[in-house]
Amino acid sequence: MKLTLSRRHRIEFPAMRNASHGHDTRYVRMQRNYCFACGADNAAGMHLKFTYDKARKTFVCRFRLDARYTGPPGHAHGGIIATILDEAMGKVNKLRHVIALTSEMTVNYLRPVPLNQPLRVESREVSVRRRRHVNMAEILNRKGEVLARGRALFISVDAERMFAKFVKK
Repeated sequence: MKLTLSRRHRIEFPAMRNASHGHDTRYVRMQRNYCFACGADNAAGMHLKFTYDKARKTFVCRFRLDARYTGPPGHAHGGIIATILDEAMGKVNKLRHVIALTSEMTVNYLRPVPLNQPLRVESREVSVRRRRHVNMAEILNRKGEVLARGRALFISVDAERMFAKFVKK
């Protein structure tokens, strides 16, 4: 079974956990999503779309990188690779119904990531301890070879305090 995530960011207010919307959680929708990696409202963004593979407990996104993401000739810039891994790992926090921000991230660049080729990124949870969420992600080519791997620590935040001025009540 696959669950497609909404294009718009949703923010959970912890005081509303018993409402019946979504996964027994009530969300407040942000007016626009300008996220560079997944934002539908960002004309210059990457527009990555993730699905959740429930059987594998993994988020997956299939994509191609065009010439605007060039680093070394014919290959993706390392910052773009890090962005994709960070976005994929961030999606995992939705499973816990929390807003969690990247605190630390490590990227292993194993092989050059080619432009204009089918790629996928997969991410999953490694561990959770109170507010600390550790997730990992990998970018793979069509043969299934791992090109880059990331691991990150996310810290859950009080969404109501942090984002209240950015959402409609």
